[in-house]
Amino acid sequence: MPQTPNRVVSLQPSVTSTLERLGILDRVVACTKYCVDVCPSLRDHPKMIVADSWTAQHDQILAAKPDLVIASVPYQIEAVAEIMKAGVAFLGLAPKSLEDIYSDIARIAWITGAIDRGDELLMNMKEDVDNVKMQVQEVSAKRGGKRPLVYSEEWGKPLIHSQKWVAELVYICGGTFLGTPGAHTDDAAIQDADPEIIIAAWCGAGDRVPLEKIIPQRGWQNTRAAKSGNVFCIRDEYLNTPGPTVMQGLHALAQVIQGIPSVLEFAPRQIAAA
Repeated sequence: MPQTPNRVVSLQPSVTSTLERLGILDRVVACTKYCVDVCPSLRDHPKMIVADSWTAQHDQILAAKPDLVIASVPYQIEAVAEIMKAGVAFLGLAPKSLEDIYSDIARIAWITGAIDRGDELLMNMKEDVDNVKMQVQEVSAKRGGKRPLVYSEEWGKPLIHSQKWVAELVYICGGTFLGTPGAHTDDAAIQDADPEIIIAAWCGAGDRVPLEKIIPQRGWQNTRAAKSGNVFCIRDEYLNTPGPTVMQGLHALAQVIQGIPSVLEFAPRQIAAA
């Protein structure tokens, strides 16, 4: 960048939430309609609404007159072509792991000239992880250190396992992640695996996954999770937004896996035992 960008178009909530935590949300001139879910302050300071990195349109981007476009997963190749067509400086992010999320935050902080705030944000996030690890170790030790089997899905039709960074958070919270992160699965495979904890965090669904319906529809009533009432809905933005909000996902997972008291505004929703 020839100079610090002052007009930024954000094409994913993970980017907008990072800019907010860096204290430079005022530089965002356009963002997606989903960004308000992770940045409620946008209700008082609305921005121009544009399509996200899955359906981006170059004319919308140009209308905002940005000097930088930042996008992140998920993408469609046609949308990337539209972003490039706009001819504006473009930072494209594709995180897979927790370490990737840290690196992307550092990149955004560097390119926007908010390096000190970025360092502070990353330090706070890593301290949060360390604190949760200590709590988990204490609770888990009392239970003999056994790691419960956790099935976490980011989509329900078809069934898709949560992403790698979620698998890492599950491990930090003392669980064993069932399946391959990001891969498709099916009802029978999960029933056969018989997880002890089931988590639904559907993209774009907030906390509105119909747990009471999907368990009988999939034939999962006799899984250990359903019998013990360990079936949860965790808000979409806590687990599926690869930015600072994954720390809220960390606390949500610590609650459902280890029973550590929630510090969240919106605690995971649970259904009764079968």
